[in-house]
Amino acid sequence: MARRILLLILLLELGGGAAVAAALLLAWPALGWPGAAMLGLACVVLVRLVISGNNFRMARRAGSPVPAHHALSRSGFLRMFAAEFASSMTLSSWTMLRPRTTLHVAGAGSALPLLPVLLVHGYGCNGGYWSRLAARLRREGISYLALDLEPIGAGIDDYAVQIDAALQQLCAATGQRRAVLVCHSMGGLAARAHLRAFGAARVARIITVGTPHHGTALANFGPGLNARQMQRGSPWLAELAAGEPPAARALMVSLWSHHDNIVAPQDSARLPGAANVEVSGVGHVALGSRPETVRFVLDEIARVSADFVVAETK
Repeated sequence: MARRILLLILLLELGGGAAVAAALLLAWPALGWPGAAMLGLACVVLVRLVISGNNFRMARRAGSPVPAHHALSRSGFLRMFAAEFASSMTLSSWTMLRPRTTLHVAGAGSALPLLPVLLVHGYGCNGGYWSRLAARLRREGISYLALDLEPIGAGIDDYAVQIDAALQQLCAATGQRRAVLVCHSMGGLAARAHLRAFGAARVARIITVGTPHHGTALANFGPGLNARQMQRGSPWLAELAAGEPPAARALMVSLWSHHDNIVAPQDSARLPGAANVEVSGVGHVALGSRPETVRFVLDEIARVSADFVVAETK
């Protein structure tokens, strides 16, 4: 469903760009179709830039204080903005629209048996969000399943059922008893909901990336039950936290950015009882694909896999 919605949005944008180009051509025939088309496309990009800029503005207004050692210069902010905009454009206009193989089972040959990985995307996305990390997992010989959560506006508890089915499929395909969950944004909340409903029998670690564990002010503007559940102070978030024992939090690692443009306040991604890793200079969408994040996830998979092997031999 997310793919169809993104495709529809892209077609509407291209249609709007074509309409602008036609109007420009009527007003200034000397432009010619190439010039008019370029200006029409520039208008589409400009609209996207304005939307992205407004997200940063709203996130900063509702944001948490940024420690001095994480503060950005003006040039640093512009680099971050450009990287976030490029990531958003690439994912929404290309990566998440392409057909993909969601299940990959690695062959034998690794000196250390590495646990399989379940990739759980966030709000309004699909499994294509993880294209860069998935490519790296393949190169590293790690099995994975990139899940598509459907429908797009469902309650987060509904996704917990889908996560459990995906874990069963992944463990059966790889012959492993447990998997590592890597979850972006809302996906981290869905993983926590899964843990509450089904327990940790198949879960070795949950790595959340830019997850609004305590809600986000920008969820007020999103459609769907899941967006309402991610609002600051929502009863669903309070119930989720109240029913979460320390042992569940100990399974989690939260990677978050002081400059997240969707999670606001940004320290809403800090989860007490979990291992919290804070970074800076990266936006919400780009957070899941930046090289440092990919390296962190790979290192965590190796560490958890080693601990799991040791535990199994005792």
